[in-house]
Formats: sequence, C-alpha cells, structure tokens
Amino acid sequence: MDYLGLSFEQIDEEAATALLRGRRADMAFAYLVTPNVDHVVRLSELDDDAPEARAYLLAAWRLCDSRVLSLLASLQGIALPVVPGSDIIHRLLRDVIEPGDRVCLIGGEAGDVDLLQAMRPEAVFVQHIPPMGLRGDAGARTRAARFAVEAAARFTLIAVGSPQQEMIAAEMHGMAGARGTGLCVGASIDYIAGRESRAPRWMRRFALEWLHRLLVNPRRLWRRYLVDGPRIFLLAWRFGKTSSADRPGGH
Repeated sequence: MDYLGLSFEQIDEEAATALLRGRRADMAFAYLVTPNVDHVVRLSELDDDAPEARAYLLAAWRLCDSRVLSLLASLQGIALPVVPGSDIIHRLLRDVIEPGDRVCLIGGEAGDVDLLQAMRPEAVFVQHIPPMGLRGDAGARTRAARFAVEAAARFTLIAVGSPQQEMIAAEMHGMAGARGTGLCVGASIDYIAGRESRAPRWMRRFALEWLHRLLVNPRRLWRRYLVDGPRIFLLAWRFGKTSSADRPGGH
C-alpha cells in the first residue's frame, strides 16, 4: 500500500515471520526496512535518486514501525499494519533461526554477539562494529557491507541507526556474491542488551511509544519528536488533499 511516498507491505507479524522462515542462506540478497515517522519525514525532503531514498526503494520489504503512522493512514482509509522491528527480531531469534545458521550483526556494542550466541547457542553469530560517524563515512559503510557479504550469513542484522543502516543494506544489495536476508533493526539490539527499555504495552497500544522514548532520553530525542516529527501531520494532510483531487469528482 502506497502511503506518504513509500510502498508498505500489508502483512502482520505472523506473515512477516513466515516470510523470514522461508528465506534461505543461498538466496540472492534482499533486505527489510521498518520505516517510522522520523524516516518518512526525512525522506519527504529527498529526491528519489538520493542515496538515502534509494536505500528504502531498493528494499524488498517495507514494514510500518509506527503506530502514529498507522493511525494517520487509517484515518485516511488506508490499512497499514504495524510490525515493529524489535518484535521482528524477537520472533527471528525465537522462531526462525535454525541450528547451524550463521547470523551477522553489524553494529551494537562489544559483547552483544556473545549475548545473542547465548540466546541461540546452536547458531553461529559474528559481529562487525563500525566507527562512529558512519552516516558521513562512505568507506566505513563499504567495509561494513563487505564484512556482511563475506560472512555468508543467512540473516544480517544491521543495527547502526537510520539512514546509515539502510544505506549499508543497499550497498550489500549491489555487491557480487551477496546472499541471505538483511534486516535494518535500529535499536532492537539495545533492547535485547538492556541498554534501552521499550515502552509499556499500554503506551504502545495508544501510540505513545514516542513519548516514553522522549521522557527516557529527552536531550537526544527532543528535536526528533517535538520539532521534526510533527511535520508528519502536514505530510498526511497534503496526501489527503492529493488523494481527494485524484478521485473521480475530487477538487
């Protein structure tokens, strides 16, 4: 379903888990992204041929990671299932990974690979930790992408923040020999490691996860949620006006 410049998959968590279960290590590389409000607002300022924008357009699957985005879509008659990246990683680790699978983690902190290995000791985990400033360091992104390709993993978890994680996945997509499935997972590894806490279920149910994150880390997130984020309402309003004009009898 097309909404605010992106084509989202209309599948729920169970269908997404089944999709990943069917992906083998020897398949041509494809990757999954989970856009949220922050991503959509940032992409609205870019041309489709900008590297950041192409990283989302090249993704095989785009799953909505925002209940606010889903709510806005529903008010405009569009069904946009919410499948948070952190929930997908939980299901991947619990229900999808099989004995002998190789899993590559790009990002995280030292020791995270050991934590994942302890969770699924029958699989093989490897990790590459890129340097800071990855968004403006094309060479470091290429090294991360090459490490992942050479790891020959069934699943590659790219956890270095957006848009750099999507740009690494897009670079992998263009590399010879790339196989398996990439997942741009944002802060999911931080949740698993206990460095960040998810919002209580009731806050998630009422689309208030953003408020929980703002209260926990106001210095880092105040601009994202209080200045940049609210622009999503203008984008949704413009989308509604355009959609109305495109319908028969629209003005």
